[in-house]
Amino acid sequence: MSTVQQPDLGDRPARLTVGVVGAGRVGPALAASLQLAGHRPVAVSGVSDASRRRAEAMLPGVPLVTPAEVLRRADLVLLTVPDDALPGLVTGLAETGAVRPGQLLVHTSGRYGAKVLDPALRAGGLPLALHPAMTFTGTPVDVQRLAGCSFGVTAPEELRLAAEALVIEMGGEPEWISEENRPLYHAALALGANHLVTLVAQSMELLRTAGVEAPDRMLGPLLGAALDNALRSGDAALTGPVARGDAGTVAAHVTELRRHAPQAVDGYLAMARATADRALAHGLLKPELAEDLLGVLATGTHTPQNGEDR
Repeated sequence: MSTVQQPDLGDRPARLTVGVVGAGRVGPALAASLQLAGHRPVAVSGVSDASRRRAEAMLPGVPLVTPAEVLRRADLVLLTVPDDALPGLVTGLAETGAVRPGQLLVHTSGRYGAKVLDPALRAGGLPLALHPAMTFTGTPVDVQRLAGCSFGVTAPEELRLAAEALVIEMGGEPEWISEENRPLYHAALALGANHLVTLVAQSMELLRTAGVEAPDRMLGPLLGAALDNALRSGDAALTGPVARGDAGTVAAHVTELRRHAPQAVDGYLAMARATADRALAHGLLKPELAEDLLGVLATGTHTPQNGEDR
């Protein structure tokens, strides 16, 4: 039998008081979004000077207090601290009696589901995992970006409707993720978003080295089209020398990268191998070209075949 209490909305104000523990880039943006929906931010905690300045800019007039005081003042508490700090924070708050029965506790970690909040649940808190699938800047633009943003939602079944309602109030789209699938879900997002930033930054550096004055302007339309095509068509959107099996071109790339940006070689080869595997599996890379290409990716050099230009 579940130990989760149903939130008694009849005894709770229609609008909630909101607190933030951890004034990084995410917490103040979510609190500001909830404020637009009619809820009332009442307290925020932050450790660094940067987090305190961010809180003052995003939530003007909301007092900066200790984490325990945030929980004392708020009906809904956003626990927006780094993943590795979350379990210890939850345990500490529960053990010190800071968690109140019926209090909504929301963490925004992609890695964890609701079970990380079990210490708070045992103290009577109502656990929700609401992870916005969005990158944050720590500026007011983040509130606008939440419109239409997907949230990975994990909560006890009794709280599912409450969790989804909060996401909708923030302008987001709830996507239910089971507890056991949270790590895979988060790995997928990191693979796509975090690694994309690295790839784009490396590409801009290389273009500058090649003499391009405005690499962002050059890459913008290209990457926008590539992303749109990938989202629409998946692997069918693969193009370029790897998908075509142009082993000589790939070898030339590796030679130039070794000369100008040796730190980028391993990443290039790893992504090229993954691209080749997917292109081959989906019939885009011809099998007769794959062997030569994979040889280049293994050795970084190309030996022309009979009849091929040297």
